[in-house]
Amino acid sequence: MIGALILLFILFLLTQGIYSSMAKRHSFFSRKLMNYLFFYHVFFFGVYYTYALFNPSDSKRYFDSPQEGNLDWIDFFGTSTTFIEFISYPFVNYLHFNYEMMMVLFAWLGFIGFLYAYLFFRENIPVKIKVFRSIDLLTLILFFPNMHFWTASLGKGAPIFMGLMMFAYAVKNPKSRLFPLIAGTILVYYIRPHVFLFVAVGTVLGYMSGKEKISFGRKILIYVAMIGGLLLVQDQILAMGGIEDSNDLVSDFQDFSEDRSQGLSTSGSGVDMASYPLPYKFFTFWFRPLFFDAPGILGLITSVENLMYLLLFIKILKADFIKFIKNSPVAVKMSLVVFLLSSFAMTFIMSNLGIIMRQKSMVMYFIFFVIYYYLAQKKYNRIMFARKKKRLKEIAMRKKEELAFVE
Repeated sequence: MIGALILLFILFLLTQGIYSSMAKRHSFFSRKLMNYLFFYHVFFFGVYYTYALFNPSDSKRYFDSPQEGNLDWIDFFGTSTTFIEFISYPFVNYLHFNYEMMMVLFAWLGFIGFLYAYLFFRENIPVKIKVFRSIDLLTLILFFPNMHFWTASLGKGAPIFMGLMMFAYAVKNPKSRLFPLIAGTILVYYIRPHVFLFVAVGTVLGYMSGKEKISFGRKILIYVAMIGGLLLVQDQILAMGGIEDSNDLVSDFQDFSEDRSQGLSTSGSGVDMASYPLPYKFFTFWFRPLFFDAPGILGLITSVENLMYLLLFIKILKADFIKFIKNSPVAVKMSLVVFLLSSFAMTFIMSNLGIIMRQKSMVMYFIFFVIYYYLAQKKYNRIMFARKKKRLKEIAMRKKEELAFVE
């Protein structure tokens, strides 16, 4: 544990340097808020580490696997689980990190995901929004506990969340943010190829329909990169469902999803989502467990958070939301497409509330971004309308005074 504490201190110092770099690029950057978030995330590292000591955890397998057999580092290079082992291999075998140190390292990667999420939100949405009467929405989103719990340990959750948020931040200015763009893309693809598919489709559709005036050359660059990337890795994506040699993708995907769903529904927190209508599948993935079906203490805590998700989601169930989406920028449309595609795919293969709690942490920030932007746009429109009304009133008063002076 001493090694883990030393590593944590070193990573804290490294983080301060990252803050300094970010503060030079973004005038809105709050070192104070990010330090609060850092220690909050460290707290959840402690929570998850304690949880893992007394419960089954994939983190133990990710630590042990790179040390088994006589395999070289390159032997672990691949997609999904093996890529996490590939990342872990040099730290475990060359630097001799113990289990606690690996947990700290991956928890830090999860925190970097929150750092990029903060930049993604604040850069695109400068308007502050209060919800539930007095709570700052961005602060609430950044401090949701379930998001921190599943990104504070050795596993897929931390690096893929970091990759998604790096990509979301970088795609606004890809030329000047090449490193986070490439790093984010690599992480997302190699950890979850199917999520890379959703991100690529979302990005292309966002650039095709966003309201911004984007140069033709920049659009072509994005299209070629995303579509070309999909063509190159299509076999690996299909292989995740065992349908790379399929002659009927729709039918074979249905068979795969049914088998996967049945397999995941055998545990104590299983739910029979296969028989649910599509709207209830979405509801289950986004907002369950709620208090009536919470699996254990962790489920009860998550239920409080899920209730907040539901209350936030209700805020966009308005008649003007469709019009807002039509006129929204690239980042909003990309986020909505990524969220909906990911949700659609996962509802067909997730039938376990415990796994749902973990899996949805990857994509919920995208719908939070859409909700936040929608509320900020409405507030901005109200402010501009009030200013225009005030200006017209001042003009009318001035004209009235001029007429009175003439008379």
